[in-house]
Amino acid sequence: MVTDQTQPAGRLIDVVLDESIGRSTPDVEHERAVAIFDLVEENSFQPVGDGDGGKYRLKLSLVDSRLVLDIGREDGQHVITHILSLTPFRRIVKDYYMICESYYEAIRTASPSQIEAIDMGRRGIHNEGSQTLKDRLDGKIIMDFDTARRLFTLVCVLHWRG
Repeated sequence: MVTDQTQPAGRLIDVVLDESIGRSTPDVEHERAVAIFDLVEENSFQPVGDGDGGKYRLKLSLVDSRLVLDIGREDGQHVITHILSLTPFRRIVKDYYMICESYYEAIRTASPSQIEAIDMGRRGIHNEGSQTLKDRLDGKIIMDFDTARRLFTLVCVLHWRG
């Protein structure tokens, strides 16, 4: 049984994007693959009420501007499905992309202190999105903040059109 709500005993071993996500440019597909790899490589993830944890598979899909998180066990047995409105993330994702564009532009022309300032802002917006995701999944999925950050990165990349 999980007693510490910040340290679940479970973890993701696989993340799959449903065909509803759609495919994009090779650059976007590469970014999605990297985000999935990072998430699977290091995470702590457990559906609330699922005993002692274990290894989970996550299938993501999009339905009517909602993110569907279909969670199953390592053997494929279905555990639970959560549907998450993406509306609360629109502004954060938009702001994140705008500051990322500023960051990549600054790398070419700005001073190191300007680049650092923009990067701090970028990290701050990413943290805001990660905390929003963690809060929206509170009571449904137990995960640490680093896992929420990696999952938010994947949510951002799902919105990127290249």
